[in-house]
This record gives sequence, structure tokens and C-alpha cells, in this order.
Amino acid sequence: MNKILELYNQNNEFGKLFGMTYEVNSPGNIVYKLKVTKKMLGTPTVIHGGALAGFMDAVIGVAALSITSEKGKAVSTVEFKVNYLRPIFLNDELKGIGTVLSEGKRIIVAKGEIFNQNNELVAISTATLNAYPLEKTGYKFP
Repeated sequence: MNKILELYNQNNEFGKLFGMTYEVNSPGNIVYKLKVTKKMLGTPTVIHGGALAGFMDAVIGVAALSITSEKGKAVSTVEFKVNYLRPIFLNDELKGIGTVLSEGKRIIVAKGEIFNQNNELVAISTATLNAYPLEKTGYKFP
């Protein structure tokens, strides 16, 4: 794992809070995992849309970061659209697949797909991200 992804892992408090983990299959292709807990619910049984959107943002963001980090750059989401396709319930185990579709000098287009433990597609997303110099992140290098 490269230094920028290591820094992301150390500083990603949102991911730590929700117990999210990921693997980079290849630059631009990642798998992120999340188990739905009670603190993520919007109703007594179903995940809050904002919690799922946060997970999706991580899916697309790490897909993009897995490419830009090799070039010494970070990313930020400029915009994304989420389609919620099925309800997601307490204790569901989610798998998010992030894929970079297009990479320019600064602009990256990515897609995200989230599946439940039954391999049912529960949400999809398209996103635009901005690649920028690492110095602007506030990360401190040892």
C-alpha cells in the first residue's frame, strides 16, 4: 500500500466510526465493506440514506484515490448522484465496488455499486472528483 493510502487509513475517522474496510484490487478498482449497525439506522429497521451516501462517497473516493495517490495527489468529491434501489436493513453486510471510468489531469469520473449479502444491487452512483496536490490535505508526513 502506498503512503497516501496509509495516511487516508490513519485519518479516516468516518470509516473507523462505521467499521468500514477496503481492498484495492488494482488502481481504479476497489471493494469496500460495511456491516449495517444500529447507529446507521434512520428508522427502527432501515439504514439512513445519509449513512449510505457516506459509504458510497467512500467507495467512489477510494477508487479515485487508488489512482491519484500513485501520482502524489489526493481527491475530493465535486458531485455525485446516488440511486437507492432497495432497502438496506440492520445487520446487512454491504459490499461497495468502486470503479474509475475516466481520468483527466484533474477531473475523475467514477461509478459506485453497492450490493447486500445476497448479491442484490441496492444502490448505484456516478461521481465527479477533483485531483489536487497532497500538500492541501493537511496530512503530515513523518
